Formats: sequence, C-alpha cells, structure tokens
Amino acid sequence: MAFNSAVITFPGSNCDRDMAVALEKVSGTAPHRVWHGDSELPDGLDFIAVPGGFSYGDYLRCGAIASRSPIMQAVIAAAEKGVPVLGVCNGFQVLTENGLLPGALLRNAGLNFVCREVGLEVANAQSLFTSAYEAGQVIRVPVAHHDGNYFADEETLNRLEGEGRVAFRYAEEVNGSARSIAGVLNDAGNVLGMMPHPERAIETTHGGTDGRGLFESAIRGLVGA
Repeated sequence: MAFNSAVITFPGSNCDRDMAVALEKVSGTAPHRVWHGDSELPDGLDFIAVPGGFSYGDYLRCGAIASRSPIMQAVIAAAEKGVPVLGVCNGFQVLTENGLLPGALLRNAGLNFVCREVGLEVANAQSLFTSAYEAGQVIRVPVAHHDGNYFADEETLNRLEGEGRVAFRYAEEVNGSARSIAGVLNDAGNVLGMMPHPERAIETTHGGTDGRGLFESAIRGLVGA
C-alpha cells in the first residue's frame, strides 16, 4: 500500500525538500508538497510533516506566524482526527505555537547557534514514530538551531515523563533543554515534535543512517511496509 504523506512549506522553510526526499527514499512514494497559504490538505493522508527552517524569518517568535498560516488549521483538524504529524526543528516550534504540543522552545543556553551531530537517547520506543528503535538506544542525528531550549513548567514536565511522552532526550548537553528533552509526543501519541533532524541521517552519504528508523517506524505502523 502506498504511503500517502504531505510536507508543508512556509516562506523561509529550508528543510522541506530534505524531508520530502527522506519520505520518498524510505517509503518509495513521493509526498504531496503543500504551500502554507493553502487551506486544504490532500485527501486520505497517512502522515504530515512540518519541516525545519526559518518560517517568516523567525519574526515575533520562531514558528509563531507560521502556526497561524491558513494550512495549519487543516493540519490541526487532521491531527485531532488522528493523522500522524511530525514537526522537526522549526516545525516543532510551530507545533508548540499552535498548541498541538505543550511547552515552548527558547533561545539556546549560551545564546549560540548549535550546528553539529549529537547523541540522542530514545526515551520511548513504543510510539508510532520510534518503534524501530530500542528504549535507551543512543543514535546520532544532526541539530541546527538557535532556539531549541525546550521549556515547560514542572507540572507539565512531570506529566510528560509520567505518561511516556518524552520521545527523545539529548545524550549530551546541547542547548539547555529542561530534563534534556529533545522530542515530545502529544497525549494521543500521533503528534511528535523534535529539534534534531532525522531526515538528514537516512543514508550513508549523510554520514549516518540513524534517522531512518523514525520514518521506518511510522511507515511500518501505518501501512505495514
């Protein structure tokens, strides 16, 4: 069965093509490309990706303007119906700004842009997005961000931990994120936001393939490929 996915593009997105290439290479089917100004998504989507970049030049707050783009109302509606949504880097910021995920992404501790490969611990290997990994497994995935310092109040952090909604943690200090959180799930488990870029680590020419498992998890879980 074909994997029917979509990648959203905003003005300033710079990882939308990377995400589209990753989805096609792993699933064998090219995703739909959807512009931020559209108001409707293609029918019958299995998966929606909100990619990284600098939507609207990061004016106001990172992801704040993009979160109010016309297409995001359709993304929110799809997520509420159970369609899986993956937000990476700026996409993670967009998903916190529109309320699909809790918390916020603040300026990195030290105020430096971080661009390198980091160790990432799989905290929850039972989600739709992580089942190809083992719990506690440390993978290597690139990061590239200035505002990836995950913040939430203590009550929210405790709830995320207690409900198994922390999908990934940094295995090393990267940006000052609370409890080293690198990726979180929504309460239904069908929305994942993460700052590292799995789409940049799916083939050996990238220097590693550790990101491939995320896409394999979702494709296997959704269409059984």
